[in-house]
Parts: sequence; structure tokens; C-alpha cells
Amino acid sequence: MESKTNILLIEDNLIDQLVTKKLLKKVLDIDEVFVANNGLEGLQWIIKNKKNYSSLIVLLDIQMPIMNGLEFLDIFQTLNEEIKEEIQIYVVSSTLDQDEIQQIRRNEYVKDFLNKPFPIDKLREYVQSNYLL
Repeated sequence: MESKTNILLIEDNLIDQLVTKKLLKKVLDIDEVFVANNGLEGLQWIIKNKKNYSSLIVLLDIQMPIMNGLEFLDIFQTLNEEIKEEIQIYVVSSTLDQDEIQQIRRNEYVKDFLNKPFPIDKLREYVQSNYLL
């Protein structure tokens, strides 16, 4: 199956990066997963590379150094509409903070909040239902 979707994983934990990348490659048959270690790196990657990809799924962690996921979302909403087009953001976090969860769920750019450990089957359903794979 040829992937039409590219994935950007914004995650600071190296073990989570490795596990998530392996899951995505195996279960969704994704050839390459791009990784950013924090929200700032993620924004920089999107601004620099989005024009090369028709669609992009962003898997966003919340707790990260330099720029956390909530700060990423605040700045993402200020980007040019052409950059934001065809980007689906899924927040993947183990947070139990209900205020954070509600803030995430209210964000118009967040497709869904997914609890860690990473729910690969749920993401596969989203991707397939949106014909992204």
C-alpha cells in the first residue's frame, strides 16, 4: 500500500519516538515518519516542508521542553491558511489534567485527543475514514 499521507511526530521522548515510528511503519505501512523533538522544531519543519506534501498528520505530545504542545497549537493557529491546509493534528499524551484535555478538545485544529500508550488502531480508523492512506 502506497502512503499518500506523511506523518510528523512531535515528541521529545526518544523511546516514544522509536516505538511510535515502528508502529506507524508496521501497522499503517508508512515509509517515513518525520520527527521533531519539541513544538518549535515541529513548527519550523511544517513551515519549511509543508509545500512538499499534499497532506500531513501531526502527532503532537503536550509536555515537552522549549515549546510544549499547547504553545505549538497557539502559534499554529496564526500560520497562513495555505500552510495549515490538509494538516490533521492528533494530540497524543498521557496527561490527566482535565483543563489541558478540555483546552485541547476545544482547539479547532485538533482532530482528536489520543491517550498514551499510542492507540494505533484508532489512528488507522481515522486515516482510512479520511482516505489518507
